[in-house]
Amino acid sequence: MRSPIRLLSIDFDGTLVSRATEPVFDSRCMELIRELQDAGAIWAINTGRSVDLLEKGLAEFSLPIRPDFILTTERDVFRPGQNGEKWEPFGDWNHRCARDHANLFSSAGSVLAEFVDFATNQTKARLIYNSEGLEGLAAESEEELDRITDFIRQARAGHPKLDYQRNGVYLRFCHADYHKGATLAELARLLDVARENIFAAGDDHNDISMQKNHGAGVHEALVHFTNGATGSDGL
Repeated sequence: MRSPIRLLSIDFDGTLVSRATEPVFDSRCMELIRELQDAGAIWAINTGRSVDLLEKGLAEFSLPIRPDFILTTERDVFRPGQNGEKWEPFGDWNHRCARDHANLFSSAGSVLAEFVDFATNQTKARLIYNSEGLEGLAAESEEELDRITDFIRQARAGHPKLDYQRNGVYLRFCHADYHKGATLAELARLLDVARENIFAAGDDHNDISMQKNHGAGVHEALVHFTNGATGSDGL
């Protein structure tokens, strides 16, 4: 007997929505997510986008339903705001995440400087900065990004907590303890949802951490794991 889904964690770009398809999202999938919500399941979007960029995407694609929680920049947990804000941090995870990242990037400054020199002089990649400093880069191709990640794995030998998240030709530096899988696990802990009651789906490297124990396709897998809730002709 399949365990009931109590928590859905679904990637946004390329999984839930896509500019490369018409329509940009599967209305049958959205309807099934709505049915699961109505039955008590909790839906979280787990994305590399920031809160603002996710809100922009939700408006742009005109999704018919809204998520119950959002997990953003591959590391932060947000719940609906209680004081007029759309979203607010859930628990102290975001604070701990920011602290650990600040400490890591401070201690790994020499490695990051070595990386900047390599990327600038030996690749065609575009470095990306935020208000805190170096965030990551956009490579010219996935083949170039393969070469860049090979360099990072060698250069970070003395800093095992220095890691990265990869999505297409984009790379974001991060603390090894914070990724989509860890963020999903924290949300599940806060909501008291067991692992066997979690469904997760994504389409790229940065989704692997959340799919190790929960992964599957999206609409087809939802139908499968809900025991054909939409009926035999629901696909």
